[in-house]
Amino acid sequence: MSEVAEKSLARGVDKLTDAELLSLLLEDGASGREEVPSALLASFGGQLAELARADIARLRMAGGIGLKRALRIQAAIELGRRVLSTEVQEARTITSSDDVVRMFRPDMTAKTYEECWCLFLTSSNRIIERMRMSQGGIQATVVDHRLIVKRALELLSTQIILVHNHPSGSAEPSGQDKVLTQKIARAAALFDIRLLDHLIISSEGDFSFRQAGLLY
Repeated sequence: MSEVAEKSLARGVDKLTDAELLSLLLEDGASGREEVPSALLASFGGQLAELARADIARLRMAGGIGLKRALRIQAAIELGRRVLSTEVQEARTITSSDDVVRMFRPDMTAKTYEECWCLFLTSSNRIIERMRMSQGGIQATVVDHRLIVKRALELLSTQIILVHNHPSGSAEPSGQDKVLTQKIARAAALFDIRLLDHLIISSEGDFSFRQAGLLY
């Protein structure tokens, strides 16, 4: 049994470093072989988030781990995302923008293109439906505000929250984001539907139009 495996059994896997966790997946935890997971992590600036976003081609070349072990890492990362996604989706009522960020962050930060989603809520903030409204490129996605309002009316939703990602890393809104937000807010208000917030999620953080005072 490797030193890392013995440590995890004695103290728990939550006490392992990032490199030690990778060594368990790579089966490189024997004495003198810690350089492989360390080199792998170093290839991504020591950041697990960067490693998690890597495609299979880049991952298999990093640290020379090969295809089989690269797939093993991607499977572990995907399992983690699914567990987190399941946990947050079980919460059917939104109490703050932080709830929405936790709900969408696992999937949003892993994407290399923009997506825009809408949460349709009741007046008591219960989730009726979450729906992807558009999928775009690296820097933009086109959202039709009429489709959002139409779906809200079909669901008898009185409140909506818009969510999209910035694959570039920065969560700061673009001029296009600001125009879209006001357009959706005005269109929804015509039918007494309130846009509670527009959230931008990126690897570097998140941005709330409501908290920034850009929604009235």
